[in-house]
Amino acid sequence: MARISVEGAEVVVRLSLREWLGARRRELRVPVAALRGVGLESSWWRVLRGAPGRGAWRPGRCVGIRRVDGGRGRDFVAVKAGGPVLWIDLDRDAAFGRLALSVPDPEGAERALRALLPAEPEEGPGPTSAPAASARPLLQHEGGTADDHGREPGVPSRTGTGAQPPAADERVRRANTGAADTEGDVP
Repeated sequence: MARISVEGAEVVVRLSLREWLGARRRELRVPVAALRGVGLESSWWRVLRGAPGRGAWRPGRCVGIRRVDGGRGRDFVAVKAGGPVLWIDLDRDAAFGRLALSVPDPEGAERALRALLPAEPEEGPGPTSAPAASARPLLQHEGGTADDHGREPGVPSRTGTGAQPPAADERVRRANTGAADTEGDVP
């Protein structure tokens, strides 16, 4: 499991031996000034963005670099299934857009890194204020009603609820009348 610490003006991520071999690097250093967002995700696979690049990609354990936005951006990932994952969004000038890490104490690491985030400018009324980001719905294993894809009950998907065309009335009538005719023939 990766270890994360703050050393001076840098956030340092040190990888375990197994992660080191998969990622082909021992540690990762990011300037504190590059931090833009920090959070926890209970489902490890939800933090994965883009396509796998260099690294080791096995079910339940992913270590390496992922290509995001058609190969222009990169994320660094060292996650494993079975626990919450710490994600850190970084500035555009940083080497990576996001770090996704499984760490021993994700809640403590999140609190420590959140304290280092730059203060957000106060939003006033006017065109410069951005709309508030909506929180994702809770999944079923988190006590919510959303499915594994974050859809609330009754929301259509490409293959599920609402995707089928409505039944043709004429075909339904013929099927029902044919079923009624054959009921009398059964001995």
